[in-house]
Amino acid sequence: MSEISISQVFQDPIFIIGIILGACGIGIIQGHILGRAILKRFPRIQNHAKIVSISFFFLFLANAILSVPRFASPEKIEISKIFEAASSGEVASIVFTVLGVNTGFLAVLAISITIVSLMLLRSTQMGGLSKSFVMFFSFLILGITIFSRFTDYTPNTFEVFLYFVYQLGITIGIVEGTARKIKSVV
Repeated sequence: MSEISISQVFQDPIFIIGIILGACGIGIIQGHILGRAILKRFPRIQNHAKIVSISFFFLFLANAILSVPRFASPEKIEISKIFEAASSGEVASIVFTVLGVNTGFLAVLAISITIVSLMLLRSTQMGGLSKSFVMFFSFLILGITIFSRFTDYTPNTFEVFLYFVYQLGITIGIVEGTARKIKSVV
């Protein structure tokens, strides 16, 4: 009987496919929950479900595509430079650097889409397990992103691919969640 190391398990194609499907599945479930919550919060948009669904598809697809480069090679922020800039009065520069707004139009667009999606999340009425699920994975991704900006950690190609699959899953879930009308309870 031969011993199997942890590195061999992580390199197993079945394990890798499972991780990819898991990332996509988490994104789809999260997107579906958000789509349903949006329809419940704004019932009038159900009259235009296909238009809303297509609009959300393009909005979240743009977010998925535009946020991958920021995740793949985050601009590193050094705490010492933040304190130096704060002491010299360059507060706006610090805020732009920390938010990533100083990296160009596409970064600003991706951040804007993220803010719109967070506002939608905030205005929806989710409860219990659904809200916990969405918040846990949203904060997990936020934590990884913050960690990569303030440390030497840079995601490898596979991690960037998983992030894209997760974002694509959210896009698919939003479309699926908003495509059909919610039956009203009488």
